[in-house]
Amino acid sequence: MNDNPLIIKKRGEDGSTSISLRIKDNTLIALDRLCKECNYSRNELINVILKYGIDNLKVVENSKEKKE
Repeated sequence: MNDNPLIIKKRGEDGSTSISLRIKDNTLIALDRLCKECNYSRNELINVILKYGIDNLKVVENSKEKKE
């Protein structure tokens, strides 16, 4: 037996999870344009954008009041 085994981690053990999502065609075109401009992969740029959005999101109450 080899004394130098190949060690691999199961997917997901790096703290990441694979998901699928639907986005508008125009959004994908813009995303791909940005990826090319910044030299980021789609995955990298989506993670940067999501992190920024989550860190800077402010939830507000709906300003419309119910009329009785």
